[in-house]
Amino acid sequence: MEPIKTKVKSSDGSREPKWYIFKMLNYTAVATFSTSVLHFVLYSDVYMNNDAQMMKLLGAWTLFVLYFFGFFGVSFVDTDDHLVGSPTEDELSEISADQANPSAAAVAKQMPVKAAAPIHPPAPSHPVCSDKNLTKDALTSSSATPAVKKSASSSLDLQSMTNEELAELVLTNKMKDHQLETKLDPTRAVPIRRLVFEKKLASLGHAKSLDELPYEHSLSYERVFGANCEIVVGYVPLPVGMVGPCTLNGESVYIPMATTEGCLVASTNRGCKAITAGGGAVSTLLRDGITRAPCLRFESAAEAAALAIWAQEPHNFTKLKAAFESTTSFGKLLSATPTVAGKNCYLRLKCFSGDAMGMNMVSKGSLAVVDLLRQHFPTLKLVALSGNMCTDKKPAAINWIEGRGKSVVVEATIPKDIVRTVLKTTVKAIVDTNLQKNLVGSAMSGSVGGYNAHAANIVTAVFLATGQDPAQNVESSNCITIMEETDDGDLWISCTMPSIEVGTVGGGTSLPAQAACLKAIGVKGGGDIPGGNARKLAHVVAVATMAGELSLLAALAANTLVQAHMQHNRKPATPAKK
Repeated sequence: MEPIKTKVKSSDGSREPKWYIFKMLNYTAVATFSTSVLHFVLYSDVYMNNDAQMMKLLGAWTLFVLYFFGFFGVSFVDTDDHLVGSPTEDELSEISADQANPSAAAVAKQMPVKAAAPIHPPAPSHPVCSDKNLTKDALTSSSATPAVKKSASSSLDLQSMTNEELAELVLTNKMKDHQLETKLDPTRAVPIRRLVFEKKLASLGHAKSLDELPYEHSLSYERVFGANCEIVVGYVPLPVGMVGPCTLNGESVYIPMATTEGCLVASTNRGCKAITAGGGAVSTLLRDGITRAPCLRFESAAEAAALAIWAQEPHNFTKLKAAFESTTSFGKLLSATPTVAGKNCYLRLKCFSGDAMGMNMVSKGSLAVVDLLRQHFPTLKLVALSGNMCTDKKPAAINWIEGRGKSVVVEATIPKDIVRTVLKTTVKAIVDTNLQKNLVGSAMSGSVGGYNAHAANIVTAVFLATGQDPAQNVESSNCITIMEETDDGDLWISCTMPSIEVGTVGGGTSLPAQAACLKAIGVKGGGDIPGGNARKLAHVVAVATMAGELSLLAALAANTLVQAHMQHNRKPATPAKK
């Protein structure tokens, strides 16, 4: 991959000088000066006895001294930045995705994308989680906000402006999104930020996505009754943050995350910025099928083995498939895998469930399969519809190996300059941190599916925002994060997640706030192609996880993790307004 060559501009927008010319001049001057000194040493008697020659030499040295004071060191100050053209925080939005990561862009062009949807440039990341020199005191002081570049908003009377006018300042990069709370106040910042994201989402075809996402206290208990909760006494409000844009399979996505952990959203957003600046991520679906494994007991181990052998015959599977699919319009039985343990046979049924997560669907179908099996095996007893070989909401090697729900692998290449300027570390450092922590450390702990930094953090936050079953984050967070340094010195990263269990219809996805978050992603309800929306949501979960992995591992490699969390998680408690 060729290094990114951006047009480096000065603060007033003009082109910077061609620094490589100064570098060549410096080397020429140093060589000439050194030669003259050597010549003087070798022929000092000639110069000392010839005033004219001595004056010429002193005159030449004077010119060299003047030159050195004026230009010496120009090419030695951050040489790599000038030669490679490393982008600054503000210049990252101008980087072409195809230039930054041509391999990802080439694969993305083969993916089906909406022609009308623009690719959004990377968003500015929150400075607190990336700048180890920014202290908590600086965050609240008047000098903290212009820690980057002095913005046009500093000369405006922001308090007197309308929310629409302030949103326009953010959209035109005259004020940073993360400055809304400090320049205004946290309460007013929320509706302004909603206006900003509404315009961004509208450009992707997701207009009015946030209308049903409340930011004041409200909940329709009528919707909850009989569907989501019993013995209701109230509800717990969770803040929802929006990360992105993140370029995924050739299109921009914004990802809602519900969490109370400070720094998580800002950190994930930094990862999204790095991915987008590098040309985006490519995500591929490996398998798709939810599972249920009834525990079937017999009077002898031989009978249990007979059922296992019977179920593996192709013509018998056809019978099981017909029985299963008689209970559902969308569900398709994909496989029936038996496991015998003494008198028990655990029949792991794998079902395609369309855009539903599918637990109710596969459970109904499993009962129909058991009824059919009783006709062939009269001594069969159903011990439990779920025999824990599914495996649902528990750590299990079978999910790690065979998969459950959506099995996804996502990858991206991050140019070394983006690693340095956005993630604040080096490729070698982050690769080594991932190796020693995520691979060696997890292996030494005997982890199953835990070869990652904090996949569960991101999976849970997205699940809560989009109405997924939060308990299924146990298996959905199975993830191995792999990082390598490419031949060009860039960072290649992948996250393989074999058991992401998500749906866009049913369960909590019908609640207005959760449905609003799904709409913001562009996956609300059933898709035009059965299963299309749920699969896209799985890709989004995977790329968000990869973004979170990037940022946290970078913080660990640069030793800025504790400082960032102290700034975000240790805010003094304040009494609630009455």
